[in-house]
Amino acid sequence: MASKISLISRSANPFISHSVVVFLKLGGSLITDKTRPYTARREVIARLSGEVHQALDAAPDLTLLIGHGSGSFGHWAARPYGTRQGVQTPTQWRGYAEVAAAAARLNRIVTDAFLEAGVPVLSVQPSGSARCHDGVLEYLDTRPVHTALARGLVPLVYGDVALDDVHGGTIISTEDIFLYLAGELHPARILLLGEVAGVLGPDGAVVPRITPADLPALRETLAGSEGVDVTGGMADKVACMVELVQRHPETCVHILSGAEPGLLARVLLPPPAPPVGGERGVVGTRITAQ
Repeated sequence: MASKISLISRSANPFISHSVVVFLKLGGSLITDKTRPYTARREVIARLSGEVHQALDAAPDLTLLIGHGSGSFGHWAARPYGTRQGVQTPTQWRGYAEVAAAAARLNRIVTDAFLEAGVPVLSVQPSGSARCHDGVLEYLDTRPVHTALARGLVPLVYGDVALDDVHGGTIISTEDIFLYLAGELHPARILLLGEVAGVLGPDGAVVPRITPADLPALRETLAGSEGVDVTGGMADKVACMVELVQRHPETCVHILSGAEPGLLARVLLPPPAPPVGGERGVVGTRITAQ
């Protein structure tokens, strides 16, 4: 079936002053069944793709970069080899290649769904250029991202493998990539969508706001993700985003559920709707520098 691509009308230069940059992550737990290997939730991916198209049609000044987790694809492939911790032996390098292939398979599913929904995504493979030092992403070729934005396309990145000059190889999460790209693209908001309604406190209730000062106490209560997750689950996600807002205080991060139909389209749109996690009607968890 021919894809139904309808290019969203927007400026050829996404970095002009009226453009609003938003990073959006579709979590692996949301778009796959992480308890079952290599199982995509295609109906969820299709719904979210449609909501993104709806929001872009309604807000032509919105500049969007999308990322997604590897879910039951990359994580299941990586677990037997310990890829996140390092790649040294021939068996581990074979595993490195298998993880890259699994992550790319899920990315193909997501890419096709967005194109079918009319969102002109351009898949950008992180492992083609990513280099880490001791697990920290230090280099990523961002020219494809800038070119895509300048031509009215929506860059689509994803959790992937990366070379590491200390450990041979490792895995970088979508949050790692967002942290790197934030220094160049200066997003106003970062939306992280998962299965849960936000960051859950010890009482099971959603924590409405997190600042860097809150992180030490929260570390003791944050549990790892349900299912197989080799990148650390919610604890690492929150720590990475706290680091991001400390570096870029102008950015606000929201962690919220992607399971509610229509919510993504609403939160992507600008005011007059109150901000996610705002004082009027708290939705999800907001992470800010202050």
